[in-house]
Amino acid sequence: MRCPFCGNIDTQVKDSRPAEDHVAIRRRRFCPACGGRFTTYERVQLRDLVVIKSNGRREDFDRDKLARSIRISMQKRPVEPERIDQMISGIVRRLESMGETDIPSSKIGEIVMEALARIDTVAYVRFASVYKNFQAADDFESFVHELRPQQPTEE
Repeated sequence: MRCPFCGNIDTQVKDSRPAEDHVAIRRRRFCPACGGRFTTYERVQLRDLVVIKSNGRREDFDRDKLARSIRISMQKRPVEPERIDQMISGIVRRLESMGETDIPSSKIGEIVMEALARIDTVAYVRFASVYKNFQAADDFESFVHELRPQQPTEE
């Protein structure tokens, strides 16, 4: 593993332990050239996924990009970081086990919204506002109205 500080390719593993509910290995590394310490994570990757964007462009699936967008929607919400990591790992496993290597971005968005709806409705609405490209307050209002169960009318 290359040292992120000096570029040396001869780094040493000082400590390894399970992470993210035993779906990853966390390794603490040391660079003998510059003395730098850093952490890496190792995960099983079942297959290389390609995201097909709405404009037809293709791009390699990036777990970190998915995690960033989810974490942005979860900012300042009362959800433990471990729970968020578990959700992200679950989404990635679901995508990898779909049997397809080419996955439309719309499908990824639907899976993320489904997972967020189960954990935190505010994060779900935040993510949906970007995913569905809300332009005005009316878009929020109609979306939130769809979330609420219909009240029976009294006669």
